This record gives sequence, C-alpha cells and structure tokens, in this order.
Amino acid sequence: MADPKGFLKYTRELPQKRAVEERIEDYKELYEEFAEEKTVQQASRCMDCGIPFCHNGCPLGNIIPEFNDAVYEEDWLTAYQILSSTNNFPEFTGRICPAPCEAACVLGINQPAVAIEQIEKSIAEVAFERGYIRPAPPSVRTGKKVAVIGSGPAGMAAAAQLNKAGHLVTVFERNDRIGGLLRYGIPDFKLEKWVIERRVAIMEAEGIKFRTNANVGVNIDTQHILNEFDAILLCGGSTIPRDLDIPGRDLKGVYFAMDFLEQSNRRVAGAHIPAAESIMATNKNVLVIGGGDTGADCVGTSNRHKAKSVTQIELLAKPPQERDQLTWPNWPMIMRTSTSHEEGCEREWSVLTKAFIGDENGNLKAVQLVEIEWAKDEKTGRYGFQEIAGTMEEIPCELALLAVGFLHPQHEGLLNQLGVTLDSRGNVYTSENSYQTNKPKVFAAGDMRRGQSLVVWAISEGREAARQVDEYLMGHSLLESKEKPMLSLEYVG
Repeated sequence: MADPKGFLKYTRELPQKRAVEERIEDYKELYEEFAEEKTVQQASRCMDCGIPFCHNGCPLGNIIPEFNDAVYEEDWLTAYQILSSTNNFPEFTGRICPAPCEAACVLGINQPAVAIEQIEKSIAEVAFERGYIRPAPPSVRTGKKVAVIGSGPAGMAAAAQLNKAGHLVTVFERNDRIGGLLRYGIPDFKLEKWVIERRVAIMEAEGIKFRTNANVGVNIDTQHILNEFDAILLCGGSTIPRDLDIPGRDLKGVYFAMDFLEQSNRRVAGAHIPAAESIMATNKNVLVIGGGDTGADCVGTSNRHKAKSVTQIELLAKPPQERDQLTWPNWPMIMRTSTSHEEGCEREWSVLTKAFIGDENGNLKAVQLVEIEWAKDEKTGRYGFQEIAGTMEEIPCELALLAVGFLHPQHEGLLNQLGVTLDSRGNVYTSENSYQTNKPKVFAAGDMRRGQSLVVWAISEGREAARQVDEYLMGHSLLESKEKPMLSLEYVG
C-alpha cells in the first residue's frame, strides 16, 4: 500500500490554474505543470481502505488503490499497466471526468478526497513521455470485419478493444474530424485537440481505419455496411437537443449550446466560419439556459469571446454548499463552481424562461424570466414548481444559448434504415445484459444506447460492447470487462 500515514502528512493539492486575465485570452488548457514529486505525495494519501468504494464510483471500475500505490513507489510503468487495463484513454478522463470516484473516496468522508483524477492524468502523461504508450497491433488477425459508427469516446474505446482482439475495425465518422463530442463538444481550454490527435495516431498505427465525412445512411449506403461487415456497433451519441417551445424561439440570437460550442471549436482549429453563420458572444449580453457542464462550457467560451455580460440560469433550486454525508458514497447534489464560472458569470437558480423578445428586425434583444418555487405534491409525491407572483422581469440579451440537455439519437437515416428497436425514451434498445439490438449483427453503446451521460460512461459502454461483439463473432472473448480486468502485459506497448 501507499504511505499508511500519507493522508495525515499531506492535504489535497492540485495544479495551479493560470491567472484568469491570462487564460481568457486563449484556448489553452487551464492548469500549470504539476511536479512529479507532488503527484507521488498525492498518491500517498490513498488509505488502502478495506472496501475501496472508489471502484464502485468509477463507471470503468478503475483499480485505483493499486495504481496509487504504484505511483507512490514511483513505478510508473506498473501504474500505467494497471490503469490501462480498465481505461483506454486516461489522458481524456484525467482532464474532463467529473470524478465520481473521488465522491466515493473513503477519505472524503471527513477530509478532502484523494486527487484521483490528477493522478490518472499524470500516469497517462508520464507513460507517453517515457514511451510506455506506443502502437501495439495484434499479432494475429481473425479476419472478421467490424464497423463502428461514430468516433466519440464510446466508438474510439470500442474500436481499440475490437482491434486488440484481432478484428479488422473501420470507424465511420460523419464529421470532418475524429473525436465526436471530444472534438467539437468540449472546448480546448478543457481538452486541447492535440491530445485526441496523439491517440488517434496510435490507433491508426495499430491498424484501425478511420473514415471521416462518412455519414452512414446519407452518403454511405446502409445496406452496403450490412453486407460488407460481420458486425456493426452503433456509437453515434445522443445528438437531438432538448428545445424550449416558448414565444420568440425563432429569433436570430437563440441557439442550441452545441451549435455555439462546435462552431467555436472549429474556429479555434483554424476553420473559416462565414460571417452570415457566425455565432459570437462579443460585446453581447449572453444568457446561458441550463446549469450543467455544457452550460459552463458556454460561459467559458463567451468569456473568451469578450461578452459584455454572461448570466447562467437553472430551473432547479440552488443546491447546498456542503455535502450531506448520508449521501456517501453516491454522487452528491452540491453547489459546484467550474473554472469558467471563476472567469466571470452571474448565476441564478429557480428561474423559468418565459419568452424571447426581439426587435423590429427579428434579432433577440431581451429575455423574459420569472422566479419559481418548488414544492412536493402531497397526493402524487412528485415535485413541481409554481411561478412566484411579482417576479417577472426582462433582462437585456442578444445571445441566448440553450444548454438543457439531449433527448435521444437521430432516428432519421441510419437507425430507421437499420430498423432497430427504440426504447421509450427514443434510444436504441438492446436486450437485457447485452449490447445487442433486435438485429443480431447490430450492437449499440454509449449515449445512443443509455442516453445522455458522461464521457467516462461512454468509454465504459464502448469497452463492454466490444466484448459482446467479440463473443458474437468468435463464441468467446478474452477482452477485459469491468468485472474481470486483465492485468496482462500482453497488450502493453
């Protein structure tokens, strides 16, 4: 185990953030370098507790105490071998995961939790620097061909695992670059895109084929894919956004958050955005509707655009500042402040958007809001809200961004053409304890199957689905699962 007194010697420490006035001038990642010896100290805080609830908190089942111990011993190769046995992309999750493992940390009951996410990122970066991560193509090919539709975190994880099993994998991405949500949904100040390019280059060297601008069901014939491949894995994500059906929704200046973020990511990558299509926050009063991570990304991007003001509103009530310890080890509903909020943002809770108000030219100029109060219905037991009389107001707003979640994957095109069954929420239905759809050779994973979720869940889904596909093709599988991670050196470069 790590230092048995480490949690008494050291408190939680994370890398320093660049100054606000500096970082809002660019889209570079926010954090300064963190010395290796500090990471070792942080790993020493792991208590090697009798029941490590961090395992359960992590959707991937990361073997956290063991890689913490390896870091404490400065055995970075072993640390990477342990981590990579459950997680294909620790360089992604170490940057953008909300770290439910830390919420489940036993030390977190009465002290700041172990800095698991930062340790994970450090393991990945040391592994790249020292050459532990390098192409490792399979020594034997099965001859089976698998099409992975979608190159987000679920699709990339599935492709990596299926290729490891020796199958011939082709990833189809309808966009112009690989990465899905990682590429165009997450701003560079949280995940610079060279991190994705570095991993994609390794996967290509291992034999995985990536096809961009390949929209199966539109410019790629669905029947051709069915005929050409032995199995198909759908990882297209949950892409249909939830809308607000209120007056003024069609005004110029009201956009879905993902349209705003994708365009900003393209602009940062050097793409030319025609002026007529440009969505910019510069010198505008920005209202972000929705209090989640996507909304926070809109806040940070608007600050970098030099917005006049940024306000973020949330329909739900303001969460408590401190965690109710009775919620441990589950994910707590507490007040969270992101780095984007630190850069400048007014935040309001229990606010309902009533209408968008335009000028004579059809441009958004204001938004009508009203305060609400939540109460439990004694008959149904359900919570509902009522508007508070006398709280209606109009605030100036030239750019409103809808960050209120996603409904389900796109049905038109591929899914309809395949004829896969959908569940009650409009997601792709798979049989119990399986990732297989009603079409035997077609599988589904990630947000397309489970609904809008976390990147770490997408990676987990991709890995588990890959094992199911491998079993379907071969009758058995040696790929890792969450229940049975493989600590073999066979697949380590």
